[in-house]
Amino acid sequence: MTELRHRIILHAYVTEKSMDEMERQNKLEFVVDRRARRPEIKAAVEQTYQCKVAKITIKIVRTGKIATVRLAPGFSAEDIGGRAGVF
Repeated sequence: MTELRHRIILHAYVTEKSMDEMERQNKLEFVVDRRARRPEIKAAVEQTYQCKVAKITIKIVRTGKIATVRLAPGFSAEDIGGRAGVF
């Protein structure tokens, strides 16, 4: 599973909008493998960053698939974003 979660989450997706969502709505955005589904993305994020995921929404864009992950209360998106390399 270790190598599988690294193939699902490719990297953090950082824009002005994603930074605003991180501060105000406790959300992070990741570019994920195009074949990954919500349960796989949720498991990969929870195992990689030791947090709980409340909800995942998916956007498919020309360059790939972007997963917006809302964290459960009690977990800070800013702390996890620091570990994910957003800052």
